[in-house]
Amino acid sequence: MKYDSKIELENKIEEYSFSDVARQANGSAWLKSGDTVILATVVIDETEVVKDDFLPLTVQYIEKTYAAGKLPGGFFKRETKPGDFETLTSRIVDRSLRPLFPKGFGHPTQITIMVFSVDKESDLQVLALNAASAALYVSDIDINTSVSAIRAAKIDGKLVLNPTLSQLKESTLDLYLSGTKDDLLMIEMRTLGSEDVEMGDVIVDPMLDPAMGAVMLSKHTSNAMNEDELIEVFEKTQSVLFESNKKYEQSFNSHKKETKPLECKAHNINEEMLEYVRNNHFADITTAMNQMAKSERSTALRELRKNIISAKTEWADVELELELKDAIERVKREQVRGQILNEKVRADGRTLNEVRPITIDTNVLPSAHSSCLFTRGQTQALVVLTLGGVKDAQMFETLTEEGTQDENFMVHYNFPGFSVGEASPVMGVKRRELGHGNLAKRALEPIVNIDGQTIRLVSEILESNGSSSMATVCGGYMALKAADIDVSDTVAGIAMGMVSEGDKYAILSDIMGLEDHDGDMDFKVTGSKEGITAMQMDIKLGGISLDVLKEALYQAKEGRSHIIDIMLEAESKIEFNDGVLPSTDFFHIDPSFIGDIIGQAGKNIREIIEKFEVAIDIDKKEGKVKVTGKNKSGVKAAREHIEGITSKPKVQKIKYEVGDKYPGVVKKIVDFGAFVELPDGTDGLLHISKISKDRVEKVSDVLKEGDEVTVEILEFKGNKISLGRVF
Repeated sequence: MKYDSKIELENKIEEYSFSDVARQANGSAWLKSGDTVILATVVIDETEVVKDDFLPLTVQYIEKTYAAGKLPGGFFKRETKPGDFETLTSRIVDRSLRPLFPKGFGHPTQITIMVFSVDKESDLQVLALNAASAALYVSDIDINTSVSAIRAAKIDGKLVLNPTLSQLKESTLDLYLSGTKDDLLMIEMRTLGSEDVEMGDVIVDPMLDPAMGAVMLSKHTSNAMNEDELIEVFEKTQSVLFESNKKYEQSFNSHKKETKPLECKAHNINEEMLEYVRNNHFADITTAMNQMAKSERSTALRELRKNIISAKTEWADVELELELKDAIERVKREQVRGQILNEKVRADGRTLNEVRPITIDTNVLPSAHSSCLFTRGQTQALVVLTLGGVKDAQMFETLTEEGTQDENFMVHYNFPGFSVGEASPVMGVKRRELGHGNLAKRALEPIVNIDGQTIRLVSEILESNGSSSMATVCGGYMALKAADIDVSDTVAGIAMGMVSEGDKYAILSDIMGLEDHDGDMDFKVTGSKEGITAMQMDIKLGGISLDVLKEALYQAKEGRSHIIDIMLEAESKIEFNDGVLPSTDFFHIDPSFIGDIIGQAGKNIREIIEKFEVAIDIDKKEGKVKVTGKNKSGVKAAREHIEGITSKPKVQKIKYEVGDKYPGVVKKIVDFGAFVELPDGTDGLLHISKISKDRVEKVSDVLKEGDEVTVEILEFKGNKISLGRVF
């Protein structure tokens, strides 16, 4: 393969070939970085132009298992439907490249990205966007701007750009930026939770720390990042991103194809209609905007259009009605934006930083492990939690990891049509649903201490008028607390927006659907009162200054704190579903007592499991104990029983020999003899024939439980000891 361009970037090198493969596509780029090889192609349908006012762009990111020397898992040995990572990567590329296309571009466009070879340290999401952008830049479509991505990590407090996947696992930050040489277009950020070791004073364990007599406990930390620190990271990362795009454009310019003369759809507004609607129906549109639900607004605007046509019969034509619809939409947009910018009042009467009324009801589903009905204005999410064990995890495979991985924390988001008043059937999971669920997962995962459990959160959106993903975050946190899950902080989410004209701008807290549609920025941020755990931003303007972004972050913090206060009040009123909620307890013991807990041939631990109806897992090396049961009382009693064993003075084990004589206590009577406990707790069998010098018909005629007897070691049979009575 001959490479046309070689670009040296932060911590990596990318090589591109533009002329050797996929030559019938409108544009193609073969990218090699390390051992990773990706092909990106762009194809447009030059003969068709869609009539609707949207960009018909489709992005597909496809992984081939042979790229990692693997066969497809499962029954079918051929790649089938895309995995979650493929779908999420397709969304990232789409959101980054969509702003490049000129307004009115209506030709169906397909961008395909295929992974042919993989380096296990490569960041495939960064490379996928870079390859797709390169293919688009050198294509015969009139796009002359490079878009690329950069990822930032924070390892031991230091910023690392374009980290390897191994480095990212050690990071407390995962930041993905995309943009041009001048503007930032998209942000995806999350913090990565970690376990910090600290001294504990609850569990005495001299085996682990003889000097202090205290156990070394691990504390789960979310690593939430404060606003100032995050802006500083943005500033450093953004400057490198801008310089990278300058390198791309300089390197790719000589390989760009001659541009095809493709016409964009002329979107000329009917000025006569526009003036008529402005002068005669501005108040009617204002009234329609007060209908907060999307379906109600649409109905009101549709009725307005019918009334205007009734009055202006000369406009009763299909084409003219579409022009009238555009004119009403334009006036609506002007009304919404003008009221915000000039009067600082939003369509529903709120101030710019005001959050809609919130109600929270927990454990509304009596048979679920936990649930939360979170309502904010006309957005409502029912979030339901189910607890499972380690074996209940979702298994999945990736190109960059060996073997099968386990997902122990899942967030599944569902958006049925009825939530926005649409008469549509419930179908399979769409890209948007997968993306919103992933955002909520990224927000909540850093605060959750999984530790041997599997947690599934399902968010059913029952109503939607602005940021149901953030309602999922809030409802998800409350569902975790309603299941008594250990979390390191209180986390909420809020959707922010912005409207700007020239030098004037307004930042909006808790945006509704209308403001998302007619605004210039969609900005979702989640976190605690102290810091941010995740954020996602798409910028429609073509860039945002860091000063404005900082202002938006601090306004988001104010709104987040307000929501958290409401959540904390609701948290204090939680009543657990004790009848159905499984209980799990984790604690440490001195590993030297594990033999006493298990007992001879597992006798003791079986008795604990049967008595308290629990499951017990013990880490023999570290002394970690996990007790799981159907109810809290059984788990609590089992823990107290185990801790009672470990609190007893340690009995030195005796090395028994045949012929030794010891005092013992009868622990259990059976038909064929009695089990006698020796001085160090070891059990031996005193057979019925060895109990007395005379013939014994029934053991209980001679011995009863609790009797003290002197016995002699007769023989060993594996781990079993045979005893004889000494008279």
